[in-house]
Amino acid sequence: MSRRNADGGAGVTTAAVFGEVLKHFREAAGLTQGALALEIPCDRSHVARIEAGTRVPTDTFAKQCDELLGTGGVLGRLWGKIDWYPEVQHPDWFQRRADMDAEAVRLYEYQEAVVPGLLQTYGYAWTLFSRILDKGEAEARVRARLSRQQRFLADDGPLYVALLDESCLRNMVGCGTVMREQCAHLLNAGRRRNILVQVVPSDHPDVRRPNSSMSLIELPKGDRWVYSESLDRGHFNNDPSIYLRHSQTYDVLRADALSARDSATLISDVMGRYEHHDEARVRCGDVDQEQSQRRQRRQLRRNRPRYPRRRARP
Repeated sequence: MSRRNADGGAGVTTAAVFGEVLKHFREAAGLTQGALALEIPCDRSHVARIEAGTRVPTDTFAKQCDELLGTGGVLGRLWGKIDWYPEVQHPDWFQRRADMDAEAVRLYEYQEAVVPGLLQTYGYAWTLFSRILDKGEAEARVRARLSRQQRFLADDGPLYVALLDESCLRNMVGCGTVMREQCAHLLNAGRRRNILVQVVPSDHPDVRRPNSSMSLIELPKGDRWVYSESLDRGHFNNDPSIYLRHSQTYDVLRADALSARDSATLISDVMGRYEHHDEARVRCGDVDQEQSQRRQRRQLRRNRPRYPRRRARP
């Protein structure tokens, strides 16, 4: 089912226009795409795709470019006026949840194993979907997932409290670069006034965790829903007694979680380890390559034809 993601109808401008404006300021500053990427930091291909209008930037990216390029806030203001996802398609079983996200006034989530969709980066989401879907469908799912984020990442976004089991940070999705960018995104999101990111530490065995991930959703007219998922299915319940029970469980868990500040410290520490992980993998790759080359040289020597050596006569 297709839907408009914003209430304002067609977008004020397009991703391509944003890309052209970014390119103008970058070139005026005398920076290449690679040089800008190093300053942000991100991959050069990420900057290239945003300038081409084929990749949706985060508002954090826009604001960082404003600071680096001295635009006076042009890119940040332009980002806020664009309907980045004028039309997306969610799986039928998830459409109802997406509609709730579009109007929720408060959202409380607990997530285990993977980062919640509302806080995922493009690279993280792409890695998850590309494991099970072909390229075209994976891209469509990523766009649909990221479309839900824009409302919460806006300056006047609704309250969003995300409790992340530490396994969300430790489970490797993709490579170290993907995880490092994901951790950086969590830190940036947690600096917003309407978003709180707290980590439930894994080394506290006495913490009472829910049996599965869950969401507590409050809608404008006071309706309250408990949402959870099984394989390819969403489960909704608005029974007041059930909502109260899950809300109490959530409150106790939140009290046992690290504070937002301590959570940010832990996320920063994990992010640094992923940087070292990539460096170690490169070193390992270099060693493996050298060992492979040595084996090849030995094999070549063994495969050479042998000629009898001439011995000096006495």
